[in-house]
Amino acid sequence: MTLGNKYGFYIGLALAIFSSFLIGSSVILKKKGLLRLVDKGGTRAGMEIQGGWWGRLGGGEAANFAAYAFAPATIVTPLGALSVLISAILSSYLLGERLNLLGKLGCMLSIVGSTVMVIHAPEEEEVTTLAEMASKLKEPGKHQAVACLILIFFLAPRYGQRNILIYLTICSVIGAFSVSSVKGLGIAIKGFFADQPVLQNPLPWILILTLVASVTTQINYLNKALDIFNTSLVFPIYYVLFTTIVITTSIILFKEWVAMSVVDIIGTVCGFLTIILGVFLLHAFKDMDIHLGNLPQVLQNSDQASAIKDDKNILIEVDNSGMIADDKPKVFMIYT
Repeated sequence: MTLGNKYGFYIGLALAIFSSFLIGSSVILKKKGLLRLVDKGGTRAGMEIQGGWWGRLGGGEAANFAAYAFAPATIVTPLGALSVLISAILSSYLLGERLNLLGKLGCMLSIVGSTVMVIHAPEEEEVTTLAEMASKLKEPGKHQAVACLILIFFLAPRYGQRNILIYLTICSVIGAFSVSSVKGLGIAIKGFFADQPVLQNPLPWILILTLVASVTTQINYLNKALDIFNTSLVFPIYYVLFTTIVITTSIILFKEWVAMSVVDIIGTVCGFLTIILGVFLLHAFKDMDIHLGNLPQVLQNSDQASAIKDDKNILIEVDNSGMIADDKPKVFMIYT
């Protein structure tokens, strides 16, 4: 790996982490501003111009887009889970919300998984010019477009209101378009500063239009999912689907895993699975009152509930040693 590629990787990594911090903290600032306005009898519109949370959110998204220009999507996309971790930690300190034992374990697993992915993730990128980008986009782009059309016009109207996977799959597939567009624009920007005739090439302009359309559609369907389904289900499932599809697209499109060893590939997959487990623990059990102090009591209550359930149905087998051959064994059910 050349020195420039190495610096580019670390710049992208730093931008991804910084982006997660800005996005995670913007959620807390928004909630604090809303609570402050409620106490003062203000309105939601007033919150929009207070606190600068929207500035952090915009800066975080910009940093995230910039990270894709320097580092492989395989490392940038999974690190988005850190924003959930940061918002959970900050909420326990700034908003007084309790982070239970399983939430803390989920945070630790997310950090461990992110570290493992950073260690094993690819640092070099195979696509470095707009010509290469154009040739790579043709075939996968057609398949993704067809998949999106089927999901939006056929499956979403019929099953979107009942199945959480429909809207979130649309968001994830379209999200892969936005990531590919950002990667291509990153290549175009690098070419522009290298005095290449980028502005005369139609591809950057197509990528800009694709990025705007995909982000708009993505937000629309994510909001639909949030309106219908539980937030604690939406975000973990969306994270898993979005990250999996983006990584798969990057493997096919940008050949990010071509130069990786088997050990690095296994390490990357294991790191990603660890992050998924951490995000699941953080979201799925966030409303449970469980911490080190009451852990023995929780376990004891669980054992008692299990014993009570078992006591309701007791099977007593009758001694069948003296039965006639034609008789069948009898089992009596006793309810207590």
